[in-house]
Amino acid sequence: MEAALELQGVSKRYRYFSLEPLSLSLQPGQILGLVGPAGAGKSTLLRLILGLVHADAGQIRLLGQPMPTAQAQAKADVGYVSRDMGLFGSATLDWHMRWVASIYPGWDEALAQRLLKHFALHPGQRARQLSSGERMKALLLLTLARRPRLLLLDEPTSGLDPVARQEILGELLAVVEDPERTVLLSSHHTQDIERICDRIAFLDRGRLVADDDTDSYLQRWRRLSLDLPVDGVLPDVAGTVELRRDGRSAVLLTADYQPSLEAALSAAGITVHQSQRLTLEEIFVASVMQHRQERGE
Repeated sequence: MEAALELQGVSKRYRYFSLEPLSLSLQPGQILGLVGPAGAGKSTLLRLILGLVHADAGQIRLLGQPMPTAQAQAKADVGYVSRDMGLFGSATLDWHMRWVASIYPGWDEALAQRLLKHFALHPGQRARQLSSGERMKALLLLTLARRPRLLLLDEPTSGLDPVARQEILGELLAVVEDPERTVLLSSHHTQDIERICDRIAFLDRGRLVADDDTDSYLQRWRRLSLDLPVDGVLPDVAGTVELRRDGRSAVLLTADYQPSLEAALSAAGITVHQSQRLTLEEIFVASVMQHRQERGE
């Protein structure tokens, strides 16, 4: 099966920031969450994918088409939403809907009307009258009603109030139920990623720190509370990210938890008081800090 998105060794260098060579493949139907702190390179990566800026090296294929040479053909089936996108201030939402429908033959008017009602938007509203939450809802409506095969979302819930954020997340959950729809969601809201995405990728300072299936990745990270034997010896544990000791008590953070680990520790005279799964936010922070320590940053 041809990948919906494929990047091979893609890099981009600016004066004060570099996106290091990055390879990534997204299969049809997958929902990838791209997580990273501000300045990690998420928006830069999306602009490279869309051909808005040219990569210094590497290859990008979007829906099977080489970028940026075939971007006009590829973008017909790609939807992009960013908090930085604008609308024509003096034009109404209805005008925007008719304008987009005239350009994209796949426009679904029934879906557009449903989203209009769901988001409590008014077709006669002018773009300049919309709040930030309403503007994001309008952008999402205009994009989703095209029914693109690939949806690229750059921080769609950033800066929104809790109600607007939940409304948008609810609609995105409906979108990702479509097995033919491929989505790349960039966000620093790890709760959103954990709720929606079946795959995650971590970016930090222009480098890909992790790329894995969400469920298995969450399962492998554990925080273990331990009581050590009298001699205080703790055998090496695979995937140890952090170890804090206080006398015969210890807290171990591992990124390679296996069900057999607790039995092995027990056999070594170590009591496991608690085995706790981590949230994606906790994992993200630990991964980034470990990555920076390994690179001496």
